[in-house]
Amino acid sequence: MSRSFRTRRAVLSSLTVGAFAPALFFSRSARSQTAADARAIVERADEIRFPRESFQTDITVTNFNDGVEGDQRRYRVLSRGNDNTIVLTVSPASERGQALLMRGRDLWVFMPTVSQPVRLSLAQRLTGQVANGDLARANFAGDYDPSLSGREILDGIDCHLLELAATDRGVTYARVRYWVSIVDNRPVRAEFFALSGRLLKTCRYENFRELAGQMRPTRLVMEDALKPGDYSVLEYEAMALRDLPERMFTREYLRRLQ
Repeated sequence: MSRSFRTRRAVLSSLTVGAFAPALFFSRSARSQTAADARAIVERADEIRFPRESFQTDITVTNFNDGVEGDQRRYRVLSRGNDNTIVLTVSPASERGQALLMRGRDLWVFMPTVSQPVRLSLAQRLTGQVANGDLARANFAGDYDPSLSGREILDGIDCHLLELAATDRGVTYARVRYWVSIVDNRPVRAEFFALSGRLLKTCRYENFRELAGQMRPTRLVMEDALKPGDYSVLEYEAMALRDLPERMFTREYLRRLQ
């Protein structure tokens, strides 16, 4: 191979790389921006669902089987930031005194009849279609890596469609498909998937009204994806900002409440 040919090939190679370099940089930059946009959307929707500050809320869960109303349960949730939560069972009377304690992604249940707390999974069922994590931890932005999948009109609302992939196996669901209003960042609908890819259930966010200084969904309808007519309705009856000290969210403190 002649020296002149090698020189020409080297020049052409450098020109080719130079031509594609801006495109490659732009592609990476665009992907990074899209990921940041997706996370910002999920964070804003999280703030609409629940305050960033410490708060207390009361929730009534009504379970339906084959469309027929069944048992009803009441819970009081005390939350400090996104990582510390206590869920107290208010009714039925037979379960009053039972409490869930979440610290980070560690979850324990305290029962009056058992001397030691029992470790639980966020994905385990609490009641009806409601998993432990649905009440104890609702931090989509912290638990999932979001990506924008497109936009859809859902129930007449122009929505961002996002795919949320679990950051690890310790979160409540392996994957979430999430619709968020483009106009006001309100959550509209979510679909929750198992690690196998099977759709477990859907959730609709309804009846927005002011709670703790923000318009929030006060009614959630969680429906079994495999059994039409089996669903749970979560109604948020009250919500107030409260100063909840760190010492409350310990196993020692929960034992004193028993």
